[in-house]
Amino acid sequence: MKSKSLNIVFTSLLALPLTIASCSTTEQPDAAPKTQGGTPVETPEWFQLRPEVEKAYGYTHAVRVGDVITISGAVSMDDEGIPTAVGDLAQQMKNCYSDLDKVLKHFDCTFDDVIVENVFTTDMAGFLKNAEYRGTIYTKQFPAGSWLEVKGLAIPEFMIEIELEVHKAKH
Repeated sequence: MKSKSLNIVFTSLLALPLTIASCSTTEQPDAAPKTQGGTPVETPEWFQLRPEVEKAYGYTHAVRVGDVITISGAVSMDDEGIPTAVGDLAQQMKNCYSDLDKVLKHFDCTFDDVIVENVFTTDMAGFLKNAEYRGTIYTKQFPAGSWLEVKGLAIPEFMIEIELEVHKAKH
């Protein structure tokens, strides 16, 4: 048993310099484009619609990486994060789309560029009564997506949350 333990220690000591040598890195000059496996690595572009609210809750409203923009769920709130249109699902939906439009415009996009829309609501029956409003938003083609009824959203007064994924080639 003692011989086996010594053998393990000896082997570990021999392997240590090889492991350390394999961990050494050479700094790449800043001018060289960053790549991963030969593919250029895109730098994320972050966008905050309401910076103070987003910082307080720990999220960013949208992130663009390459041609894809992921937009966090929009809810009906004012610039201080206070719910608006409380109890009025139709108006909350309109407020969500209004905020999403602002985010899309920041990235020089429209709802025509949306490829995925996920809707979370605490009142599916109410959402279905108002779903035709989406036809005024998506005038060419509806995106892929899901409609989900949930028990609750981040703040109890929120009745609907809409998140998007967008594809738009950079110019």
